[in-house]
Amino acid sequence: MGYLQARDTISGKEGRAYATIGGNQEEMFYVKKLKATAEKKKKEINTLGKRATQHKANGWTGKGEMSIYYVTSRFRQIMLDYIKTGKDIYFDIAIVNEDPTSSIGKQTVVVRNVNLDNVVMAALDTEMEVMEEDVPFTFDGVDILDQFGGPVLG
Repeated sequence: MGYLQARDTISGKEGRAYATIGGNQEEMFYVKKLKATAEKKKKEINTLGKRATQHKANGWTGKGEMSIYYVTSRFRQIMLDYIKTGKDIYFDIAIVNEDPTSSIGKQTVVVRNVNLDNVVMAALDTEMEVMEEDVPFTFDGVDILDQFGGPVLG
């Protein structure tokens, strides 16, 4: 029986993220942590002859959050444009996991139609040595462009 070798686990530092906003792609070098989750919506169904409540999937919702270093005004400008004009911006984020030590290759996932929930417009904090901010978002599309392969078992 084989086992997963430690070198094939994926380092969280070995990755990249790219935002495509208004047709322009930019590397999101300021990302500290990013997580996008797809969650099924389910309807509770009760039927005769079964005491347990059953569940039927009837859609999904995409939610995520980025923790970023406080070094970009990009998201503040997107929110300001919405505040001033009412024009909302939707964009895509491509997340690449690629650890050169691992034998499983890379994974590229694109979350589509990202829409920001809230943005820190200004901040000061005398107790933070490095300023950070959390940016929650929703999305309504996702694609997997590259998939991890199987590891070489030890």
